Formats: sequence, structure tokens, C-alpha cells
Amino acid sequence: MLNALGNIAKIPELRRRILFSLGMIAVYRIGIFVTLPGVNRTAMREVMAQGSGFLGMFNLFSGGALEQASIFALGIMPYVTASIVLQLMSMVFKPLEELRKEGEAGQRKLNQYTRYATIALAVVQSIAIAQQMVSFNGSVATEDVVRDTGPWFYILSCIALTTGTAFIMWLGEQITERGIGNGISLIIFAGIVADLPDALIDTARQVSIGQIQPVALLLVAGIVVGIIAMIVFFERGQRRIPIAFAKRGVGRRTYGETATQHLPLKVNASGVIPPIFASSLLMFPTTLAGLNVPGMQAVQDAMVPGSWQFNTVFIVMIVFFSFFYTAVTFQPVEMADNLKKQGAFIPKVKQGKETADYLDFVMTRITVGGALYMAFVCSVPGFLQSQFHVPFFFGGTSIMIVVGVALDTIQQVESHLITRHYEGLTGPRGPRIRGRRG
Repeated sequence: MLNALGNIAKIPELRRRILFSLGMIAVYRIGIFVTLPGVNRTAMREVMAQGSGFLGMFNLFSGGALEQASIFALGIMPYVTASIVLQLMSMVFKPLEELRKEGEAGQRKLNQYTRYATIALAVVQSIAIAQQMVSFNGSVATEDVVRDTGPWFYILSCIALTTGTAFIMWLGEQITERGIGNGISLIIFAGIVADLPDALIDTARQVSIGQIQPVALLLVAGIVVGIIAMIVFFERGQRRIPIAFAKRGVGRRTYGETATQHLPLKVNASGVIPPIFASSLLMFPTTLAGLNVPGMQAVQDAMVPGSWQFNTVFIVMIVFFSFFYTAVTFQPVEMADNLKKQGAFIPKVKQGKETADYLDFVMTRITVGGALYMAFVCSVPGFLQSQFHVPFFFGGTSIMIVVGVALDTIQQVESHLITRHYEGLTGPRGPRIRGRRG
């Protein structure tokens, strides 16, 4: 392990990428503590200390920026929501569908549309956040959260929060392009992990005063370790389809032999995208309720995190986005055409349409297992917390995002090491973070 870490320093490009990613994340964390003009941060923290539900979830995904009344209070969630909307529209709106099929040029155009939609959503959500902060005046806090509730507060908040979201979006894109790992996922990862030290200190304090019994703490630790092991097992799980290459002959002579390789299909091809998408959409009623949209307050009251209504909708959305995102990213027809061009085939399956149908059938079947696994991991910790008062400080969604993003980032680092003939992070003979046979 130490040798592998030393090897990172020997590769200038990899070293620059890692340092660049860490620098961008540091900039993001510093921006968390830049407070909105006209907001009392101390009063806002008092309100958030008493609150839970959607505000607590919003605060978690913003990396604690909401309780700091930061210019980054919206976090990256407007970008995630805009990405969901654009991808859904690309399935039903012909011009967007054609753009998606144009390859890299079309993807750049879609990314541009996503940025425009992000700014529009950020404007709407910033007004809702400002309205929510004004409503906190005279609540549990000893002082008013907003000192001046005039129109200038809404204007300044809208400009500051929208600019903050645009800046975070830019940071994520820079990390993806010039750093290591997926920038958007790493920003969400950093926001969740930032609360870990406080959670550990709070746990130790509750154990010391007897509020949490040691047996309960051991139970929680065992469940968390089991969930992490399950996440690693399924995230590395693959269905390996055998691929054969036909012999090539000239006259009576044959060059080469039939070689058999494997086409790996991941059990969870969508990664951590489904729970992020589901959480983003479930927080949207809070925005509409802040804008006094009729009926949204009732929806927000009914969909309290931990309730059976919330858990049911959350599970359904995770399953839906698992299949949806897999359908968007996995193209069996294109994959079958590529195999045919390379002279490869699946044994006992004809090339062309039958190969595409077979790949689609296999991917659909293993996605069922991946979707159920994600629904289980993301819902069970919250259910235990609400029903049996088990002291989970991070829900299953947070654990899955943290572990999933960490695995993907480590795998990218190992890819850089292996391609330059260095040993990986997890073993002297190369990477051991491999897929398991499905």
C-alpha cells in the first residue's frame, strides 16, 4: 500500500490531477462559510439544530451550507435536477433525442442546455430559500434569521445563491476534466464526509453520558460494516458474457486461433446516480412550498423523511432511475454492431439483432438485482432509525454515495498506475478491485 502511494508521486500527471481535485474541493469547502448578505448565521444554525425532515436532507447534500446560510446553500442539486429533466426529455422529445445520438458534439450541446436549466432552477430555488429564511424569523431562534426582509434581500439572495450554484457547477466540471474522479459526485461526497467528524464526536458524547448504550453502538457499527460490505460486493459485481473471435484463414492456411474473452456487464450499471436523482426530486416540493404553490405544503408535510409515504416513493424512484439511467447509458444495438465489426460474437447467439436482444435481456435481468440492492441499502438504515430509534447519523443513501464514489475514484487512480506499469493501490500485482462474477 505504501509503495503504491509512493508510485503516485512518480507519475506527474496523476499527481497533478489529484492535487487539482483536492484544491477544488478545498475551494468549495471554504465557500461554505461565506454567509449570505443580511442573514444571521448563528440564528440560522439554531433553527437548523431544531429542524429535520427535508431541511436536514437539504443541509446534508449541501455539505452543511444551509445551516451556515452560505452562498453555496443550494449546493449542486439544481444541476442534478436539471440533468434529470434533460435526460427525461431526451427520451420523449425528438430534437433532444437526436442530439443525444450525435456523439460528442451532441453531448456538448446537451451539457450547455443543462447549464442553462441549472441557472433557471437556481433562480427559482434561491427565491424559495430566501422566503424560507424569512419565515424563520420569530421561530425557535433567539434572534431573527433575516435582519431586513425587504425586496433587496430577495434580490441579493437570488444573485448570490445562483452565482454560488453556477460556481459549484464549474468546479465539478473542472474536476472531471482536469482532476481525478467525477467532479459532481466528489462535491457531494465531500459535503457528506465533512459532517463525519462532528457525528463521531457527538456519538462519543452520547455514549459518555449514557444516552447511547454500548450494545446499541456495537449494533449500529455492525450494521454499517455489513452495509458497506454489501455495497462493495454489488458495486464490483459483474455478469461476464463470453466473447469469441473467429479464426481467419487465407487459402489452406489459418492465422490465429479462436480466442475467448469476456464482456463485463455491471450489476449496478447506474452507480450512485439513482439515489442522488431520487433525493433531488424529493426535495423539490420543499422549493415549491417555499414559493407558496398551492398544495405543496401538504405534500411536504406528508412526505416527511422516514415516513412510510416517503420510503415508498423513494424506493419506487430508485428502481425507476436504475432502469432509466441504464437504458440511457447502455446501448445494446451499438454494442452488437461493434462486436460484429471486430469479428467477435457471443457463442450460440447470432450476430446483429439477436446479439442486441440477448445483451438487452441479460442487462435487464441483472439490473433488477442492482435496483433491489440499491432500494434496500438506501431505505433500511432510515427505517431502523425512525422505527427503532437506532442512532444512525448517516442514512443508507449517504453511505452508498460515499462508498460508491470512493470506489470509482480509487479505480481511476489504479487505472493510471497500471497503464504506467506500476502496482495498484490494493495489491502488489495490480488492481484487486475487480468485478465479481454475477
